[in-house]
Amino acid sequence: MNKKILQILEFDKLKEQFSPLLITAQGKKELETLEPLTDKTKIQLLFDELADFRILTQENGLLKLSKTADLSEILRRLELDAVLSGREFVEIKKLAQQGINISRYFEEAVNVEIPHLTLTLDKLTNLSDLTKKLEIFDNAGSLYDNASAELMHIRSNIKRYQSDIKKIMQELLNKNLSNLTENLITIRNERQVLPVRADSKNKIPGVVHDMSASGQTLYIEPNAVVALNNNLNQAYLEEKNEISRIYHELSAALKPYTAEIRQNAWLIGHIDLIRAKYNYLLHNKASIPKLTSDKDILLYDARHPLIDTQKVVANTLKFDNETNTIVITGPNTGGKTITLKTLGIITVMAQSGLPILTADESRVHIFNEIFADIGDEQSIEQSLSTFSSHMTNIVNILEKADSTSLVLLDELGAGTDPKEGAALAIAILEHLRENNIKTMASTHYPELKAYGVETPNVMNASMEFNIDKMQPTYHLQLGIPGRSNALEISRRLGLPENIITTASEQISDTEHDVNHMIATLEEKTHEVVERSTHIRQLEHENQVLHRDLTKVYNQINRERENELQKAQKEAAEVIKKASEQAQEILKNLNEKSTLKPHEIIAARAELEALAPTIDFSQNKVLKKAKAQRGLKQGAKVNVTDYNQQGTLIRLEKDGRWQVQMGAITTRLTEDEFELTEQEEAKVKSKNVTRKVTNKVKAQLDLRGMRYEEAELELDSYIDQALLANLIQITIVHGIGTGVIREMVQKKLQNNRHIKSYEYAPVNAGGSGATLAILK
Repeated sequence: MNKKILQILEFDKLKEQFSPLLITAQGKKELETLEPLTDKTKIQLLFDELADFRILTQENGLLKLSKTADLSEILRRLELDAVLSGREFVEIKKLAQQGINISRYFEEAVNVEIPHLTLTLDKLTNLSDLTKKLEIFDNAGSLYDNASAELMHIRSNIKRYQSDIKKIMQELLNKNLSNLTENLITIRNERQVLPVRADSKNKIPGVVHDMSASGQTLYIEPNAVVALNNNLNQAYLEEKNEISRIYHELSAALKPYTAEIRQNAWLIGHIDLIRAKYNYLLHNKASIPKLTSDKDILLYDARHPLIDTQKVVANTLKFDNETNTIVITGPNTGGKTITLKTLGIITVMAQSGLPILTADESRVHIFNEIFADIGDEQSIEQSLSTFSSHMTNIVNILEKADSTSLVLLDELGAGTDPKEGAALAIAILEHLRENNIKTMASTHYPELKAYGVETPNVMNASMEFNIDKMQPTYHLQLGIPGRSNALEISRRLGLPENIITTASEQISDTEHDVNHMIATLEEKTHEVVERSTHIRQLEHENQVLHRDLTKVYNQINRERENELQKAQKEAAEVIKKASEQAQEILKNLNEKSTLKPHEIIAARAELEALAPTIDFSQNKVLKKAKAQRGLKQGAKVNVTDYNQQGTLIRLEKDGRWQVQMGAITTRLTEDEFELTEQEEAKVKSKNVTRKVTNKVKAQLDLRGMRYEEAELELDSYIDQALLANLIQITIVHGIGTGVIREMVQKKLQNNRHIKSYEYAPVNAGGSGATLAILK
């Protein structure tokens, strides 16, 4: 885009508004070189990045950046094998760390999708390896002692020499106070010395490094510290050489990173500029415009960015595809020129990827060129009059403008005879219209009002003037030509009425009718504008409400996801705890010398009870599959793990069946048992029934057995009786010494499956047998 339009529209002044919002030198450099683009795709990407950054900031807070220096010259020197200074290394370190911080911020961002900004961030290189190399520097650019083993050794010697010298010098100072002119240790030729009186120089033997102007004081380095000072200076030289070596080595190590550092520097500056755009958008109530391809321009509440926000007047400018030319008429100082510049500067801002000072939903078109003839460019040196200057500029514009251009003409045809000027203005506008060149022009000539009414694709406009306050309002009125208020203004200023009447008689009836028509049109337009404003306000409120509802909806979804994650985490902890308890249960089982069937079943039930229950009651597919298998309440099954028969009691919510095996009830999955009885299916199939016979007797005789043998036999018999569904059993233990009887009753008392027990009747054995009722 031509430089002249940027000067006319004061684009550099506009960019100055963004400069204080930038943190990095790279961001300021990008702003400095910023110019309008003509590629719609590139411009749209800039706006998409800004939109992404706005969403990101609203959810995660503003990205924090720190100051960084311009590394262009440093990197150029590095590529030329130059050795960098400590300060230069620190600047590279800051930039590398800045890139890491930016990446970390975006990685930790939540609740947002930023696809366009992610494309930019993906180009950011992780320079963690480089920052590790540069951790040997402090922020001032000095090397830490541990930068190398040699440097640490040298600096350790320096500290030791300094300590020894300080100790000796302090002792000499205290012993020779009477021989000194001052009670202090000073420095001469980078060596510590004492200020000795000239008449006492022989009392403190040493090297004289300086003498006062009066000759009364000699600065002597005592012999006691000469050797130490020599050692110290030697250590300083070694330190300097070691630092130089480290700088050389590190510069060579950084050279391969120059391309990545340069790339990161540009990206950090670009992100900084996006951040500045967002702050500008926020503080100035700006907006991100929509880009159109059909010359459809719609700017709601447009404001000129260089006018004080307390004074600027917002105007809505509708310059749609059907309108090729807008002609603004009206008196001077009414705001016509500012309106032209507002359209121009907002278009330039948009094509530069900057937010524009309009309300939301505004639309702009991308022009390849913008031409303007605005202001008085009269040249004394070239002896050009105002008219000639304007006409020279317009001739240049007509030669270069085409259908992809926007033309802004201020006071078209001014500076010459009114009739000729008006005719020339109409001819120029007609030439631009015929070539389909989007044009906005301002003029004083009333002839152009008729041109605007009679010519297709041309719209009249004017700047509103408040007669009561005798001042312009600076409001743009689209579709209404400017009307003359000279007679009314003169009357209000006190011009005699007879003069007003005489002047009015000189105006034709047609002109009176036109002015009346314009006045009526203004009233109707005011009404339409008010209604339109009200409608837009309602639309804005609806958009805000929709945005808020969407935000709340998304927040609810996020909270739901968080709760699900929390529940999953808690479930995982429950499962982990259950697993640990299961291991403990299995361990206890394994440690037992004997395992009884009912104890195994009870332990298995205890393990299953630890697992969290999941509700599958709504799973229609699962229900249907189980129905097809013929599983139902009362069905007989064989529990494969124990080779025991059982009955299906009911289907639990977790999809497992409650199975009754004798006196034991447990929950089993379908793959843990097999049907032994099945309903007749629709498809004929052979039914197989497995019969279980019960051979367990209702009486156990323990007489003649040893204690341990009787105890094992009793435990085994009770388990078998439970599985055989026996209700009552008799245990014959005899009378004897009573040891076996006592053991039997103790076992029955501790068994939770025994409901009650008592001695058998006299005719059935009396105290030599015990009857037990099973639960």
